[in-house]
Amino acid sequence: MKKLIYILIYFVFSNILYADNSQQNKINDLLDQLKKSRNYEKSIEIETKIWSLWTTHPTNESLTNLLADGSFSMSQNNLETAYEIFSKTIELDPNWAEAWNKRATVLYLMGKYKLSQKDINKVLKLEDRHFGALSGQALVQTALKNYQKAIDSYIEVHKVHPNMRSPLIMIEKLQLQIKKESI
Repeated sequence: MKKLIYILIYFVFSNILYADNSQQNKINDLLDQLKKSRNYEKSIEIETKIWSLWTTHPTNESLTNLLADGSFSMSQNNLETAYEIFSKTIELDPNWAEAWNKRATVLYLMGKYKLSQKDINKVLKLEDRHFGALSGQALVQTALKNYQKAIDSYIEVHKVHPNMRSPLIMIEKLQLQIKKESI
């Protein structure tokens, strides 16, 4: 009987690891395609697929639903509720980068920039090519008036997602801001 239980445990965990690896392999492939794409419309299609994978937990549908609930609360400007939901999601799976990213977004919207940056750091530790977190980091650093750090973040976004238009626009605006403040 013990042997059967061990076998069942092994299969459950190996299936979870397989699902997680399978999803991460798809994300890696799409991020590689995104970096190489020279077509704006195609890059938007790839980006949409990446976001779909990022917001879908690889092994737990209830966590996917919890993240969606938090996102809905955020969209309704119920920021405290969204924060609580994202925190619960992180508690249930601290290795899911998108839960950290969503909470970082809510913290940014709440004006808690340093806490937002802390969560962004966790996202980037888990997924260093997370162009959403890199963009968020640029917004946080802009709010903190760390303009060069914001520019550096936008440069990283551009490396990962060369067809995204906002980083180049923001880099130019931030360079003008630096120049204006140095006068």
